[in-house]
Amino acid sequence: MATASSASCVAQIGKTAGAVWKILADNGPMTMAKLVKTAGNSRDLVMQAVGWLAREDKVNIEEERHSRIVSLR
Repeated sequence: MATASSASCVAQIGKTAGAVWKILADNGPMTMAKLVKTAGNSRDLVMQAVGWLAREDKVNIEEERHSRIVSLR
């Protein structure tokens, strides 16, 4: 059973996913590290948001050398 706390976590991830999508739409592809810095949220929260967008087939994630590049589809 979901609690109010877990529901607010899901809402926060969804809100962050929207912010991540906007950042990528405005700035183009970027590394995960730069995306975290630009979003101004914790790395965990931004990665959960990117996962949300990936699950919805909204982003591409590519490995390049020692980093991941995130871009909109």
